[in-house]
Amino acid sequence: MEEGSSSSQGSPVGGSAEQDDTDRSGARELLQNVPAREPEMFLPIANISRIMRRILPANAKVAKEAKECVQECVTEFISFITSEASDRCLEEKRKTINGDDVIGAMTTLGFDNYVELLKVYLQRYREV
Repeated sequence: MEEGSSSSQGSPVGGSAEQDDTDRSGARELLQNVPAREPEMFLPIANISRIMRRILPANAKVAKEAKECVQECVTEFISFITSEASDRCLEEKRKTINGDDVIGAMTTLGFDNYVELLKVYLQRYREV
């Protein structure tokens, strides 16, 4: 079909409206099978909101849905890093995760851009 034909209208990505409905119902089915996390496992939304506001202009507004999305992403990220740090501790037969374990996990998982800054922060934290 040619670009701009009537079958590609109604969808932001060029598909039909019927296709969008099918895609959305498929996504809903996938989400229904994902186990929901308990709300108490998330970082407090007020903390997330405060951090987000620091970055944004004073007149910017953030939708509740956006805050909740970031809350889930941050929680997942922390779980990801913690799991890797925990594996490192298990290999070394230790029970306590320390800052060096977190930095090692960040390196292992490819977050090298943050490692030097974290090392400086950890050193300053230990000095205090």
